[in-house]
Amino acid sequence: MTVSLPASRDDTAPAPRGLVVDIQNLSLTFETKDGPVYALSEVNLEIARGDFVSFIGPSGCGKTTLLRVIADLERATAGTISVNGMTPAAARMERSYGYVFQAAALYPWRSIERNVTLPLEIMGLPAAERRLRAKKYLDLVNLSGFERKFPWQLSGGMQQRASIARALCFEPDLLLMDEPFGALDEIVRDHLNEQLLRLWDKTGKTVVFVTHSIPEAVFLSSKIVVMSPRPGRIIDVIESDFPRDRSLDIRETPEFLKIAHRVREGLRAGHAYED
Repeated sequence: MTVSLPASRDDTAPAPRGLVVDIQNLSLTFETKDGPVYALSEVNLEIARGDFVSFIGPSGCGKTTLLRVIADLERATAGTISVNGMTPAAARMERSYGYVFQAAALYPWRSIERNVTLPLEIMGLPAAERRLRAKKYLDLVNLSGFERKFPWQLSGGMQQRASIARALCFEPDLLLMDEPFGALDEIVRDHLNEQLLRLWDKTGKTVVFVTHSIPEAVFLSSKIVVMSPRPGRIIDVIESDFPRDRSLDIRETPEFLKIAHRVREGLRAGHAYED
């Protein structure tokens, strides 16, 4: 079943009130041989332009499913959703978002530059333009000089930075990130968190980020969405006004700890620790 939008909204109309993502009463049920699986229930969420929004919750709560609904990789069974004022399907066709997966998903036989420019090849951009964009976004993620290297010659963190450059190279308005640093060690993860904040500040992109880590969610986000176990519901939406140029030291401040405590209490209220 496709997701319907309000009758007054055109598929390509501007997003209202500066909204990039507008979700109203959205539910998703998977039909399986063993019966229905209720993945999301009555989700309501607004994401404004320039926000950095993190989804956090227990495993299986629907964080990635909700991200995939925004990306038109899954279809809701009830409710409405718009992305940049369009249906998710129209936004996907307009290349309105870039998607960064949990694994870097780089082709081992292609150089880093050619991995980054793959979407541009598919779009049919000239080779000179592809090279210019690869240089721009590899510079942005601090991978200058690695254009000719292959993925197996880079560390896991560097591979993920290359995948972020690939997601940015066709210049989408929205960046969707599904636990991109989850498999990395804490030191590398902290470093990439700082780099991601600088990238967000430089580009002005709207970012939607899935994580299991409370410190990561609080450090990165302007808005934290706390979700319940399946069926996924939104328990709390926590606003944060930390400065964009914050450093890791902010994690020791009373303000940071207060927000982290509220996230933890929301997870407990949703029975996140039953398993």
